Amino acid sequence: MQIADKRLENDPISSRNRPPSPNSENIIEGRNPVLEAVKAGRPINKLLLSKNIGRHSVIGQILHHARRNGVLVEYVDSRFIQNLSSTGHSQGVLAMVATKDYVDLDYLLETSQRRDDLHLYVILDGIEDPHNLGAVLRTADAAGAHGVIIPERRAVGLTASVSRASAGAVEYIPVARVRNIPQSIKHLQQVGIWTIGIDMAGDKGYTQADYRQPIALAIGAEGKGLSRLVKERCDQIVTIPMKGHVSSLNASVAGALVMYEAVRQRN
Repeated sequence: MQIADKRLENDPISSRNRPPSPNSENIIEGRNPVLEAVKAGRPINKLLLSKNIGRHSVIGQILHHARRNGVLVEYVDSRFIQNLSSTGHSQGVLAMVATKDYVDLDYLLETSQRRDDLHLYVILDGIEDPHNLGAVLRTADAAGAHGVIIPERRAVGLTASVSRASAGAVEYIPVARVRNIPQSIKHLQQVGIWTIGIDMAGDKGYTQADYRQPIALAIGAEGKGLSRLVKERCDQIVTIPMKGHVSSLNASVAGALVMYEAVRQRN
């Protein structure tokens, strides 16, 4: 089955400072329910529309608000939507909503001020595998991280698969979804957060870095590593020694090693 992707590029609405709260549903279906969800700015990972759907007023309004909020829209075969529908009354429209609300970066910083330990954030640069994201969330919670930062685009969001892979950690670790990772790193640096990137191009081993300060750990995508702009923005790049035949570790494994090195040094 061919799926045509179309990403709507206009600016999203401004993010909201609010604590995370779980959503009870993973799919919203039907034209009016989806319209109300997108109008209200509910976190939506993806909108699915039937390829043959018309452009009458309700669909037009859905697309307008999706464009304004920066929501990904995919046009798919109507049978695909029918298979996902639990009510049989999707009217050719489904919204894949986050299993939990996202927070913004300022919320993470504000909550960190109320804790008595050093700031520790995890920045994920384009992780696409839900199992990897779930594993990172699980480790981040166990290591006492203050939050995880992911990009809005070209990366997995808080899906049901991520929730399952996190073994429940998604309910406890706040996740900020940002428009631009390099700009977010710059914002962290402006408030005194040192950013350490993990990449094969690092100039020293990860155990040689000093984690006894407020830090954010930047971890790259599967098979790609950190993007050029993210590497340029990091204060320091470290590497994990590889003595075997493969060239890199799974992103969640790499993240776990470095997070617990930070825990070790801080203890």
